[in-house]
Amino acid sequence: MQFTDLKTQYGALKTSIDARIQRVLDHGQYIMGPEVRELEEALENYTGARHCITVASGTEALLIALMALELQPGDEVVTTPFTFAATAETIVLAGARPVFVDVEPDTCNIDVRLIGAAITPRTRAIMPVSLYGQVADLDEINAIAARHGLAVIEDAAQSFGALYKGRRSCALSTFGATSFFPSKPLGCYGDGGALFTDDERLARAAREIRVHGQSARYQHTRLGVGGRMDTLQCAVVLAKLERFDWELERRAAIGARYRARLEGLEQVTVRPDRNSVYAQYTVMVDDRETVQAALKAAGVPTAVHYPKPLHLQPAYAAYAADAAGRSPPGCPVSSRLAARVLSLPMSADLGAADQDRVVAALRTAVAAGAR
Repeated sequence: MQFTDLKTQYGALKTSIDARIQRVLDHGQYIMGPEVRELEEALENYTGARHCITVASGTEALLIALMALELQPGDEVVTTPFTFAATAETIVLAGARPVFVDVEPDTCNIDVRLIGAAITPRTRAIMPVSLYGQVADLDEINAIAARHGLAVIEDAAQSFGALYKGRRSCALSTFGATSFFPSKPLGCYGDGGALFTDDERLARAAREIRVHGQSARYQHTRLGVGGRMDTLQCAVVLAKLERFDWELERRAAIGARYRARLEGLEQVTVRPDRNSVYAQYTVMVDDRETVQAALKAAGVPTAVHYPKPLHLQPAYAAYAADAAGRSPPGCPVSSRLAARVLSLPMSADLGAADQDRVVAALRTAVAAGAR
């Protein structure tokens, strides 16, 4: 059993993927070839965002968004510690300071009720993470940002395709940034990502930043990075878009089946005004190492997203203290979740028999731990 079944997906899309790749090999425009703009237009149409800028990775998408906002040393960005390191990493690389706000215990997304207290005169942006495939409370976050004149960057690395009150993830705020890492709901065969915005000025800045700050060839108008998405990777995503809607339907059905069969076990909650694309299907268990070992013995792969929140990571310890250098209580919900979350196999091609094996093995392992 695969944790993320990319082999079966490739088998279903082999003709289209191979043809798309061959087309790139034939025209030979491996950097900024025609597939790059073709994909951007397709993603603009899909999300409803005015501008899509493909980039080298989801991390690059976040960094370019922050660079486009022209952050200054000492600026702050409010975000969550219960996420992958790239969220805070890019804030620091952009010269700003991450300010960590705890998450909701049921959705694992940033707790909107705590954001206001974290805003200071130095705050420039809020970066919520749409964790596990479900969008955070973007309407409330946007309202807070509007009151304080802040930008909002949705870290949508795990939520491309998700709906929030009828609108698509990535088209809900100042910027939306997603990843096409192979295991994501919409993935390529390497690194890739995209940045979305409705703001013409910010879109222009992002396009210049991704090509070393060039407004024209060898005309460097701003500081930039080498942040382009390869033409070959764009070709792969274009092919995968052909059955993406079907895959989202399958993910929804598999998620609903997990939820029903795991009733009584603690699971990530999906709010009724949105859905999840289930980048991961995540439950919470006690004595996780023992449960994980039992699942491994039963042939069921698992993963932990994420075992240590960023405010407890050595690289970000300095940002866990307040302005006076005092260590606050931290983010207790994030710390508790980090010790208990467990992600189960999830992909559009997960069969019912394999899913039943996962459920049976998990229930057996949890029951054994409870005795």
